[in-house]
Amino acid sequence: MKKFLRLLYLAPMALLFAACDNGFEEMNVNPNASTAVVPGFLFTRAQLATVSNNYTGAAYLTIGGSMQHFATYKEVPAAGDKYFNYTYSTASWGMYGGTDMTTQGSVIDIEQVISAVSTAPADVNKLSVARIWKAYMYHRLTDLYGDIPYSQAGKALTDKNYSPVYDVQSAIYADMLKELEQAIAAFDPAQATFGTADLVYGGDITKWKKFGYSLMLRLGMRLTQVDAALAKTWVQKAIAGGVITADADVATIAYVDGSVTASRNFIASGLMGTDYVTPGGDNVEGGKFSKTLIDQLKTTKDPRLNVISIVWVPSADGKTFTADTTTALQKGMQNAAFNSLPADFNSYSEPNPNTILKYSAPLLVFTSAEAHLLLAEAAVRGWYTGGTAQAEYNSAVTSGMKQWALFGSAGIISDARINAYIAANPYNTAASVDEQIGQISTQKWVTLFLEDEYEIFSNWRRTGYPKLTPTNYPGNLTGGKIPTRFQIPDSEGLYNETNFIEARTRQGGTNSLSSVVWWDK
Repeated sequence: MKKFLRLLYLAPMALLFAACDNGFEEMNVNPNASTAVVPGFLFTRAQLATVSNNYTGAAYLTIGGSMQHFATYKEVPAAGDKYFNYTYSTASWGMYGGTDMTTQGSVIDIEQVISAVSTAPADVNKLSVARIWKAYMYHRLTDLYGDIPYSQAGKALTDKNYSPVYDVQSAIYADMLKELEQAIAAFDPAQATFGTADLVYGGDITKWKKFGYSLMLRLGMRLTQVDAALAKTWVQKAIAGGVITADADVATIAYVDGSVTASRNFIASGLMGTDYVTPGGDNVEGGKFSKTLIDQLKTTKDPRLNVISIVWVPSADGKTFTADTTTALQKGMQNAAFNSLPADFNSYSEPNPNTILKYSAPLLVFTSAEAHLLLAEAAVRGWYTGGTAQAEYNSAVTSGMKQWALFGSAGIISDARINAYIAANPYNTAASVDEQIGQISTQKWVTLFLEDEYEIFSNWRRTGYPKLTPTNYPGNLTGGKIPTRFQIPDSEGLYNETNFIEARTRQGGTNSLSSVVWWDK
């Protein structure tokens, strides 16, 4: 009888819920949302999201400060300058998805693209480009964090895997190099490409091959301290394949100035949004160019100083300011020297609004200058006989200075000034192998400035160059040691606890700015 009465009571409610649900599924469908994967759209989004992810927090504040391109007088925002901001380093994890757990990250984007173009043979070029970009994306993540979700990452939608394992970095590198080799070999000139949905090369597979081999060269060189024989193998494979050596093949993404903020160069937007929007005044993060950088450029009479750096000079009445690139005026701020606004703050150098801070400035994803510097190191190590270290170094300097012309007329450096710089700062052929690698790496620290702070950070950890003097500001998280790894967000201990703890244990038992990745010896 009790069961009968319960059923009698629930029956009307069941009818009510059924009535409420009638047509509900149809009403709950967003008519403006796509229900199918559009590979071209997602690939475009993956490219944009990968390069811009957490740029201000990671590349500018954390790495830019720790690598002493920038300095700040403020304490709390000073991620790299004074080594004690946790949030900026964890935010790069956002490539896996938004911090609010709802925004899809570039990891999921690229996995969906690969899944969508993996079945039809006619999509082989799209698949190859996506695989190359996936390696580019993951090498940034693993170089920042070490062991990370890789083989099972981005599989929540397809495999219902919400707790991916953390792959060891050595295995990630092995797979990335394998992926690059296979993807490059699979290109078919007779098949279609992403076309204009590819923001880097517009579907030019010849250039994508060079990009793939250039990335292989970078990753191969990363192994020098952990497996020199394996490093040599991959470096020579990359060189034989053909890397980016011509300025016309530089991998770039174009941006435009306009009312659509997403179309603006994110470096310019990020720097202006945090520090450099108001001439002649204080700024949010208290940042200026560092003394280390400006002194290096002035001491070597580097013409890039006048391209990247300005000092705001006030008018007689103090109401307006002029961006002055005069060498004598340029002055860098000492790292971690202040904890309040210095009286001479306005006299320090900051980014040039006519080059770096232009919304229409391009992003240089991979340059011929970097490839030439990698070839120079390969020559020093005896792994490359197609040219000399000196010739490759000089080519790198030339390309590295000419690339600023892409930023507009204010970025043009004459051949005479380039040649004068090379003559005044000759490549030291008589130096030891380590000293030559030091000269090459210091040049990379200048050449890749701002465009690829991530690579500067990785190369410094691998080689120890340039030689930087750490700061030991009271209260910093590292005890005065320049950070060597980003911190994985604490949220991983909640959402993926078992795998997170296992990876943390493997990497020395800590999740800190002072722990190191596998290849960092």
